[in-house]
Amino acid sequence: MRLTAEAWESLFRAQVAVMKVLRQDEAFKQLGIRDYDVLFNLSRCATGWARLNELNANLLISQPSLSRMVERLEAKGLIQRRPAKNDHRGVELSLTEEGRALQKRIGTSHVRVIQETLGPVLSVEELEQLRTLTTKISAGVERHS
Repeated sequence: MRLTAEAWESLFRAQVAVMKVLRQDEAFKQLGIRDYDVLFNLSRCATGWARLNELNANLLISQPSLSRMVERLEAKGLIQRRPAKNDHRGVELSLTEEGRALQKRIGTSHVRVIQETLGPVLSVEELEQLRTLTTKISAGVERHS
């Protein structure tokens, strides 16, 4: 049990260290990391649209916080909403052209900073191992929750 706790703390501390570097990136002066995360997740939707609850499943914020964030991003012209196709009580969200362009600009910088941060520290093989392990953790936790 101690090893599990130590591994978790190590993973968490590594994420905190990387996030501190990312927050200093000039790209995130235009849009906060949490707002960017919403744009990023919308950019990955196969249809280009996502329901609020689908989007919330990939984020670390509460549903009410996400609703307020969506209102702010919509007011900035970065996302748009429409009634859900199969359930008109629900709402679907999508990036606007401006939102898509901003996500790509920030995303390019984001990837560069991640490469500059992790590249010198981990080999290609270690990066592949890290991806495999974190994917395994995510899948295992999702199965048991």
